[in-house]
Amino acid sequence: MRLRLLRRRLTVSSPRLAIRSTLPWPVRWLLAAVVLGFSAAIALWAFEFGKGIAGVRGQTTEELTSLRQEVSVLRQELSEARSIANTAESLLTAEKVAQEQLALQLRQAQADNQALRNDLGFFERLIPGSGGDDLSIRGLQVQALTDTQLQWQVLMIQARKNAPDFQGVLELTVHGTLNGQPWQASMAPRKVVVQGYLRQDGLMDLPAGAVVKTVTARLRQGTTVRSEHTVRL
Repeated sequence: MRLRLLRRRLTVSSPRLAIRSTLPWPVRWLLAAVVLGFSAAIALWAFEFGKGIAGVRGQTTEELTSLRQEVSVLRQELSEARSIANTAESLLTAEKVAQEQLALQLRQAQADNQALRNDLGFFERLIPGSGGDDLSIRGLQVQALTDTQLQWQVLMIQARKNAPDFQGVLELTVHGTLNGQPWQASMAPRKVVVQGYLRQDGLMDLPAGAVVKTVTARLRQGTTVRSEHTVRL
């Protein structure tokens, strides 16, 4: 048996021997990492070297700096534009308010002008009249607002200086026709005190179908008529 085994080992039919060098797995991973790192370093060096040859690196840095400066300038201009826009909006708002106030003042001035014109028409009658009576009715204006309403205005003055105050009543009487028949109506007496001059006005209601022809204003003190004025319509 032993002879047979020895013979098999020494003959050609003996089994082949394989010699292998075994490395641990960590050593293999380390070698692979070194190879990859070296390859990456070579690639990066080649890339940077190519950029240096083409002059890309310097231009990129300069362009980046220039772009940052332009962005800063644009931001500043945008801020200034916004400030100007806000100021313009504030000015427009203030101008609109000023225009509204001017329009209101204009309407008030027109109303005051009309009132002054009315007063001027009344005060034009403040010319001293003839005669010795110091109290008189110098103005009586009557206007028909509607078919059933009259608007009236009376101006009373004392022509004499330092005259005592007049205390009495103002009466207003209208004459005309009602349904074809003679007709008259009187306003309720109104107490007045004349100190230099006095103006009174009001409205008087009329019956339907009344036609007014004359209006008479009287200043009465007790039973005495101190002044009387009549106008025709």
